[in-house]
Amino acid sequence: MYLALKDLTSLFENSRGVKDNLLFFTVCDHAHTAQPKGLFVSLTKNAGELSEAISNGAIAAIWEEGNEVPSYTPNHFPIFYTPDQAEAIVTILNRYIEKLNGETDEIMEITNFKITNKKLLNKNKETYDIAEMLNEIISKYDAERRE
Repeated sequence: MYLALKDLTSLFENSRGVKDNLLFFTVCDHAHTAQPKGLFVSLTKNAGELSEAISNGAIAAIWEEGNEVPSYTPNHFPIFYTPDQAEAIVTILNRYIEKLNGETDEIMEITNFKITNKKLLNKNKETYDIAEMLNEIISKYDAERRE
């Protein structure tokens, strides 16, 4: 089961772009990384430009509130605004794990989370083990494939 645009719409109040029934095959924090049907989240200043993420397959982005979206961004391109992008990733991971736990299909495809800076995500007041959350997603996928 893939992360869907409607999942993000329910998590983020402030957004723009289409509200189609899109599925995300990838969630990625670096623009230069291949991200087919990807959700791009720029966690650091050296994550790259949105245009590069789009050329590598991004079909939506999580964007920091207050930062201007580049003028080349298509009007229909979904952008979800958040005050804290690291917190947004944690929220997305938690929602996605809940979604997977409710899934009963024997064979399913899952969203690939390509998050390289896990320490940054653990900076919040509460302790999150992002690596463990990502492992939980992978374990769920592997268990489904073996059945």
